Amino acid sequence: MNYWDQKNETMSRDELVNVQLEKLRKLVYKVNQNVPFYQKAFEQVGLTAGDLSSIDDLRHLPFTTKQDLRDNYPYGLFAVPMDEVVRVHASSGTTGKPTVVGYTKNDLSTWADLVARALTMAGTTKSDFVHNAFGYGFFTGGLGIHYGAERIGATIIPISAGNTDRQIMIMRDFGSTILTCTPSYALYLAETAEGMGMDSIHLKAGLFGAEPWTDQMRRQLEDKLGILALDIYGLSEVLGPGVGCECSEKAGLHIFEDHFIVEVIDPVTGTPLPDGEKGELVFTTLTKEALPVIRYRTRDISVIHREKCACGRTHARIERITGRTDDMLIIRGVNVFPSQIESVLLEFGETEPHYQLVVDRKDNLDSLEIWVELSANMFSDRVRFLEDLEARLRHRILSVLGISSRIKLVEPHTIPRSEGKAKRVVDRRDLF
Repeated sequence: MNYWDQKNETMSRDELVNVQLEKLRKLVYKVNQNVPFYQKAFEQVGLTAGDLSSIDDLRHLPFTTKQDLRDNYPYGLFAVPMDEVVRVHASSGTTGKPTVVGYTKNDLSTWADLVARALTMAGTTKSDFVHNAFGYGFFTGGLGIHYGAERIGATIIPISAGNTDRQIMIMRDFGSTILTCTPSYALYLAETAEGMGMDSIHLKAGLFGAEPWTDQMRRQLEDKLGILALDIYGLSEVLGPGVGCECSEKAGLHIFEDHFIVEVIDPVTGTPLPDGEKGELVFTTLTKEALPVIRYRTRDISVIHREKCACGRTHARIERITGRTDDMLIIRGVNVFPSQIESVLLEFGETEPHYQLVVDRKDNLDSLEIWVELSANMFSDRVRFLEDLEARLRHRILSVLGISSRIKLVEPHTIPRSEGKAKRVVDRRDLF
């Protein structure tokens, strides 16, 4: 079996729980001293670090949500002075302002180690060439994988996303052996490579994440590329890629429990659910310094299993994410909220706030088409006017969301109305 940190990845459940409890007490003490948000939250529930006698007491601590991060934008939840923060990342949100996360030097070292664990699960060694086609920048995928590969000693190829023909050329000429990107882009690369000749491509494994994907897609990737295809999990608010990853047994994603406590709760009541029941994933970070979070509600739906894996690892495993409890979409690794679209439409005044997002998967790549109703006084059959408006909307959506889309202007009252919650999203992808 491949291990990066065998001692910590295979420790007994009893030892793991004791490690978690010790770290949890230190975490609660730290944030109570340094983060006003948590000071107030702990006062309201009447708890301190000394009150935690077991991991089960975690359920008495308050939740943290994405809205809490937005309300404390940009640095209000940081637990260290800003001169100790050496990097910030950010993810998109509903208001146009990003959710900001920060890292100390130690955080970056921990992150690199956890990504190294994940890459090692896919068989990565210092002899490998890691072809990193995740996007660099504020998105945590690119740099997260980058430093994990360097920690192993592998050769990192920081090609980022896009320019598919060039990706194939570099993959062939540079001798890429490990591929990291979204699963849909991996399939697109595979199909492009088929047309360019696969004989000189020598990939052996891939880590794919940042969007939902299926076992059917896994089989396609493994057949087309001749690789071991594994799922990697993470989210910016908790760390980035490296919160968990599949091993070669493909029996769920191991959550690295010496750094995170994972729970499943009823998304309506917030009540913790027993292992084996489907609910919302909640994470508590145990070792993050700059931005620790307690009981962070991910909105991701999954199931936890804690029995020892055949690979020898003892850490809990979660099943593939099967949906979300909110209205957020993940399109090509970008978080998209319908309310972001609505905000853009209201800026223009030439359209009504009646719209639908039509998400499809063509050529194994996600596509977004936005159907927008023209306002009655703006409706026109002048082609130049419509083309100009479409272009301006498309440019503004790209600017705000960071994702390209097609705009389809429709006549007033074309979008179906509802007496209840409006149906904003038509998702034609076969994800689950």
